[in-house]
Amino acid sequence: MVIGLMSGTSADAVDAALVETDGEGAVRLVAAVERPYAPAERAQIRDAARRALALAAPSAEPAIREAERMLTLAHAEAVRLLPGWERAELIGFHGATVAHRPERGWTWQIGDAGLLARILGRPVVHDFRSADVAEGGQGAPLAPGFHRAVTGHLPRPMGVLNIGGVANLTWFADSAWGAFDTGPGNALIDDWVAAHGAGSRDSDGALASAGRVRDDVLAALLDNPWFDQPGPKSLDRDDFSIRPARGLDLADGAATLTAFTAEAVALALRGLPVRLSRLLVCGGGRRNRALMRALAARTGIDVAPVEAEGLDGDSLEAQAFAWLAVRAADGRPTSWPETTGVSRPVSGGQLAHP
Repeated sequence: MVIGLMSGTSADAVDAALVETDGEGAVRLVAAVERPYAPAERAQIRDAARRALALAAPSAEPAIREAERMLTLAHAEAVRLLPGWERAELIGFHGATVAHRPERGWTWQIGDAGLLARILGRPVVHDFRSADVAEGGQGAPLAPGFHRAVTGHLPRPMGVLNIGGVANLTWFADSAWGAFDTGPGNALIDDWVAAHGAGSRDSDGALASAGRVRDDVLAALLDNPWFDQPGPKSLDRDDFSIRPARGLDLADGAATLTAFTAEAVALALRGLPVRLSRLLVCGGGRRNRALMRALAARTGIDVAPVEAEGLDGDSLEAQAFAWLAVRAADGRPTSWPETTGVSRPVSGGQLAHP
């Protein structure tokens, strides 16, 4: 038994999953829980990210270390909420990305693996991304190998789209595959709603559904050289901003930013060497009906939540880090040239003992 932990770029919760897996094709979800962040905790993580982005390299700034301790304790709490967690022999701990700068040769996830190992009495695999970046890779996305493992029985060509704060795509053809970030996921929509004092997200896409897409603003958002770069490629959560949408009302801004996420995915699909017949969506974005409708309309292919194939879209990325932890502990590859642009298959992750 292995536990996987994920706190994504949306900074809304800790997802924990108890999994039986061999790190290959055998994966069985035993239990999963979500431990939401309180508003003050979420603000602390976002503040840590703002501070981290201003630094030239990871450092021990006190406010960031305080956020790291809070986050680690929240992860320990999430594990203890998992039914049967005591049966786990290993924990995969992603932490939270506060800055992602592969072009500078570094990526930074906060989370005190040593403290987590001592609290829970289990070895903890952590720092999954650094080895990939050190070998010339993007360090992200890391779930594609897991996506391949759990969809191997499905007809190709198809893709898995994870929509968290950033959106990333894993695509599969009969004899080829690849992965990369497509652009913003929920991050800009969340930022827009929060900036207008309307909550922390566009629940169910209600605001976007009531608004009108402003094509001129959408064109400005898409006018970015990042979209011309071939994959593999990756983003920091804050590489894009809501500034081009300023001046729009709440609903029109939500509609336009939702269209931006969907059109960025459509651009990514048009750049693939094969046309996909289906897109399975995981992450919080699949719960946004306006976004799912926009994806179907703008891509022109079948778009469905991963639950359509019996998978748990809320815990899928946490499950991925359980699967990756097993592979990292055994020295098996956790990223590949096709998925991160790394020079060779790399086994990432460091092991912290209790």
